[in-house]
Amino acid sequence: RQLSCGAVGVWRKLTLHIQPIFHCGGHLVTDSGIVASEGFPSPYKPNSKCTWYITVPEGHVVMLSFRLFDMEADPTCRYDYLDIYNGHTRLVQKLGRFCGTFRPGAVISTSNTMMLEMVSDDSTGGRGFLASFSAGKPHMEEHQFCGGRLIKSQGSVKTPNWPNSNYPAGISCSWHISVEPNNVIEVKFMKLDLEPDTYCRYDYVALFNGGERDNSRRIGKFCGDTSTNDSPLVILLLFFFLSNVLLVQFVSDLSVTSDGFMAHYTSIPLKPPPRKPINKPTAKPKPQFNVLTTCFLPCAFSSALPLNPLCTQACKRTGTLQSSFCPHDFVITGKITSLTTGPRGSARVEVALIKAYKAGKLNITKSGPIMSITLASTCKRCPGLIKGRNYVLMGKVDTQGNGLLSPSSFSLLYKPIHAKALANLLRKPC
Repeated sequence: RQLSCGAVGVWRKLTLHIQPIFHCGGHLVTDSGIVASEGFPSPYKPNSKCTWYITVPEGHVVMLSFRLFDMEADPTCRYDYLDIYNGHTRLVQKLGRFCGTFRPGAVISTSNTMMLEMVSDDSTGGRGFLASFSAGKPHMEEHQFCGGRLIKSQGSVKTPNWPNSNYPAGISCSWHISVEPNNVIEVKFMKLDLEPDTYCRYDYVALFNGGERDNSRRIGKFCGDTSTNDSPLVILLLFFFLSNVLLVQFVSDLSVTSDGFMAHYTSIPLKPPPRKPINKPTAKPKPQFNVLTTCFLPCAFSSALPLNPLCTQACKRTGTLQSSFCPHDFVITGKITSLTTGPRGSARVEVALIKAYKAGKLNITKSGPIMSITLASTCKRCPGLIKGRNYVLMGKVDTQGNGLLSPSSFSLLYKPIHAKALANLLRKPC
């Protein structure tokens, strides 16, 4: 029926003001829909844990596309984060953990189910996330644009556009490799060039042992450029997987792209261990090594230096601004201007001071109006600081006035809202 111009205007106003109410978790059983953090677009609640179960029709896969993402940022997503699983349980592959304000690329499951789990701590938050999902066709063709099921005894996987140009931004591909029973899969990366990042948060290739089975686990997550000028086609990474099924997943975000990767796989018979000789002299046997166990992880990484003993603590923030203010010797806000790696995982951190709320005997260098501080971090990965970002930093001061950061030091991405909270804490006696 036709509506008058006035009626159409009223109808539009009414529909524009009708907003869906997003709850903390739920079961979404439909061929397409919207999923968002609780209360979106209002900030999500602190100290919450919400789980969404998505189910699309049988014979399809779940295709998830983010429209907005705004959560507390951290290099390793320790505080507020969104985990995405390849099914309705935490026992399956984790397709990704996301945080910060950078919108993730598309995420695709390998079955008709997907699980989203959002966790927040007791401090800084954001607006959360908004994403749409739909039922897509599963990867069935070996030579399709991106991903597929590979059942031959040998083959290759490569990023889209290889080797003519960079891979596209904002895609997710999954290759399922399955070979004969009682065989294992050998994978050789001839080239690996993905957007570099210390924690491979943006573009990465991940490998899961066991494929789609519930007990599959992620074996590795890789990014960066591992090529060499001397021999660019050398085998860069070598894996042996004690399974005849393997999942290779490639994800790219919406920004920087690179050449991509090319990898070959081969099916290798798993030979039983040799039987022990009977009635032999009791001489001390020579140690036997099985390449399938000694090279389960990338052999190229086996010569790494021993882990710094000061970097063995759990990399997880404890406490809040309020509870951490008094126990620490110094409390400052500042911008990371330099981050230099030291021996065995340590770091030297240069900070341009914004404000010192508690400095004690901390050495502060002044050059004109600019004040800076040099801090020694026992473990670069924890707290995971990023050059160019502003932080709230708390730590200890030694007898010479040097500032020290440890994995237990409190750090937080600084926002203007923190200034008022810190000023209030400064007025209260410790």
